Amino acid sequence: MLFDSHAHIDDNRFDADRAAVITRAREAGLVGIVNAGACMESSARSIALAAEHAFIYAAVGVHPHDAEGTREEDYEKLASWTTKPKVVAIGEIGLDYYYDLSPREIQQQVFIRQLDVARQCNKPVIIHDRDAHGDLLTIIKKEARGLTGVLHCYSGSWEMAKEILKLGFYISFAGPITYAKDGKLKEVAANVPLERLLVETDCPYLTPKPYRGRRNEPAHVKFTAEEVASVRGMDFAVLAEAATANTKRLFAIS
Repeated sequence: MLFDSHAHIDDNRFDADRAAVITRAREAGLVGIVNAGACMESSARSIALAAEHAFIYAAVGVHPHDAEGTREEDYEKLASWTTKPKVVAIGEIGLDYYYDLSPREIQQQVFIRQLDVARQCNKPVIIHDRDAHGDLLTIIKKEARGLTGVLHCYSGSWEMAKEILKLGFYISFAGPITYAKDGKLKEVAANVPLERLLVETDCPYLTPKPYRGRRNEPAHVKFTAEEVASVRGMDFAVLAEAATANTKRLFAIS
């Protein structure tokens, strides 16, 4: 019953065995994968993957790493892509102050413009936030009114999570929840309302235990889900069913 709510299986690290990775996801019991765009090219690849595989869905957007190269026509292209039947969100978009691969001011501008595209197209957003909690929360409060979406691979505090939840957003957990020292993240996982919780891999990144250090893939989402269930003191099957239902509801997947 698991749904990987955020993956990047279009990444070139899957070029040699993408078909096998998708098969393993099916064999592991996954009912769906949302493949998130990170730039215009990867967004196009996500759409192609969704067209090829019934249980894969696409999100389209420009990651903050690539914000500096964004052109005006890209926003129009993103909007046009949302009319395709399996494009379920604008994402991933947001801020990344850890790597700062694009100037922060430009990251913010591109983030806000893509929030506007999502509003115009009536799509949820998938938000990336790394070391930018304050600015990100300020922008969401001001610029994301009327939108819904998810903070993927959540890394903030419980205090920030409460603000995000008040705004109607979901919170998604990835491999770092399985890393023993991250007590802050476990606190968030224990307290997020069950109806607002998603799980993901963010593959090929952030591989959970017991495969940490290797390339991540959608089949590994079960380890994240198992840890979230353990932290919450609940049955794994119940957690998996709820997280899958939440993913389908957020992305309007029947």
